[in-house]
Amino acid sequence: MQSSVLRVLFVGDVIGRPGRRTLRELLPQLRKELDINLVIANGENAAGGFGLTRSVVEEILGVGVDVITTGNHVWDKKEVMELLRSDEYPILRPYNYPSRVPGRGYLILDSIVVVNLQGRIFMDPIDCPFTCMEEILMLIASENKPIFVDFHAEATSEKLAFAYYFDGKVSAVVGTHTHVPTADERVLPNGTAYITDVGMTGPMNSIIGMDPDKVIKRFLTGIPVKLEVAKGETVLQGVVVEIDLSSRRALSISRISRVFVPS
Repeated sequence: MQSSVLRVLFVGDVIGRPGRRTLRELLPQLRKELDINLVIANGENAAGGFGLTRSVVEEILGVGVDVITTGNHVWDKKEVMELLRSDEYPILRPYNYPSRVPGRGYLILDSIVVVNLQGRIFMDPIDCPFTCMEEILMLIASENKPIFVDFHAEATSEKLAFAYYFDGKVSAVVGTHTHVPTADERVLPNGTAYITDVGMTGPMNSIIGMDPDKVIKRFLTGIPVKLEVAKGETVLQGVVVEIDLSSRRALSISRISRVFVPS
């Protein structure tokens, strides 16, 4: 008998090679241990800390990720334009970029719809994520499936406002972009799972994934410094969301954090 509950693992922003190695080492066992049906990972920083390439996409999908979401850094590697023009890979870019931009902002799977949107507060001035989400809801109204949203944004208030506005209309709203996990995971009154930020998958001894010395130099001098992905032990951060397939409401959301120490 098929379960009426869908268990989704969302993995926080994957940072460069260390983040990819962490996925490779931890994800297969994690899927089994947590009885996961679907894995979504934000991959906008997966290629050298900035953007995506074909080989990196194939590597991430090869270790058990089902859908890759992104954000403002998805454009950092030119190669991604070709990847987004094709439906060859399950990659999303934020839906609220202009329509002439290649790629898609939502993906309809057998049991769920995955949506990628980007905030506007302290971010690039793109289309309104609230209006765009309403548009998506109209486009997929006949699907009758749970809807899982990666809301890639800077401001906590914008993420919370978005989640409360769509509470009961989508199954989950998880925040990405700031790379720091928040302790506010909960199911909202009308059944939408929420967390302000799921964190990241990458180096622990870092400043949001990057070598601290490089970042500190930027702050001390105000001069642009090329950032580099940090080294050493890593962490896989994310959330597991349980969704009732009949009601499309979230039953629970829980944070996960697993440390990996390279040999």
